[in-house]
Amino acid sequence: MSKKNSNVILKNRFKDYDELSNIYLNFKKKLNLFKKKNFLIAVSGGPDSLALAALAKSYNYEKRSKIFYVLVDHKLRKDSSREAQLVKKLLKKHGINLYILKNNKIINKNIQSEARKVRYSLLTSFCKKKNINVILTAHNLEDQVETFFIRLSRGSGLDGLSSMKKINKIENSIKLVRPLLDFKKIELIKISKIIFGKYYNDPSNKNTKYLRTRIRNLKKILETSGINYDQVIKSIKNLASSKDTLEQYFNQIYKNIVNKKKSEIMIDLKIFNKINQEMKMRVLKKAIKDLTKVYYVARSKKIFNLIDQIKAKKNAKLTLGGCIISREKNHINLKKEIKN
Repeated sequence: MSKKNSNVILKNRFKDYDELSNIYLNFKKKLNLFKKKNFLIAVSGGPDSLALAALAKSYNYEKRSKIFYVLVDHKLRKDSSREAQLVKKLLKKHGINLYILKNNKIINKNIQSEARKVRYSLLTSFCKKKNINVILTAHNLEDQVETFFIRLSRGSGLDGLSSMKKINKIENSIKLVRPLLDFKKIELIKISKIIFGKYYNDPSNKNTKYLRTRIRNLKKILETSGINYDQVIKSIKNLASSKDTLEQYFNQIYKNIVNKKKSEIMIDLKIFNKINQEMKMRVLKKAIKDLTKVYYVARSKKIFNLIDQIKAKKNAKLTLGGCIISREKNHINLKKEIKN
């Protein structure tokens, strides 16, 4: 499709495509809730993120918002910088200016996890410079199901199995928003092809050393066995509903057990010892997050190990998630770890 025709589609907000028009209207409704003028669109060049870029551009034509399109070049592959420039050139044809943020940190272990941390660190720094409060990512229905199976394989509890939230607070006033979680990848591919004519696949998405790739490859096997993603999504939504009920109970416990000061958090040890393992894990995870303001906290397995050590050692002094955690006579003390 010509650049002229695709731009007409964007300006008309996909009105000639009933299915895609409904996706746009859903997207618009979600963005309108924020009453913000500035948004950051996280771009990778894949079909999901290009569909998100197209929807955001269409929204911009209607609302005249200030939208920043940003790609993080992790430099994990020798061709990554060249591919970033190809994405920039593709978007430029449609009046979209792409900012490319380069990662200078060497990542050689826990690659996907560390790359994710670097990505959000660079994006939040960009947001602060440009006075942006909302980051939009292109996570979709398939990502939601894959995350569910990843967490299931790691023995996650209800909190993890409820999967990705549509809105997360990353740092202070910056929110991470996933407006496409209800939509299938095939729908997003269609948007990308209609507007841009192409998209770029990250070769690492086919690398079976990554758990997410191996789970993605199970999709056809699961469907052949009678387990389709729509059914899994229903289960995820049911778990999320149960989680909301539990969240109310947990918030009351947290309020009663935690005493928060500017630079430390104290947890009442007597009450802590009376609650079950799941609640203990949630209390410590939230305490670490509240103190350090990090988006990604240590995995549940490490938190449970921490609980065991606190129980076993009366004078325990441990570190986890950027915190120094010590057991004292009547409470557990958390202080932010100062690194040289």
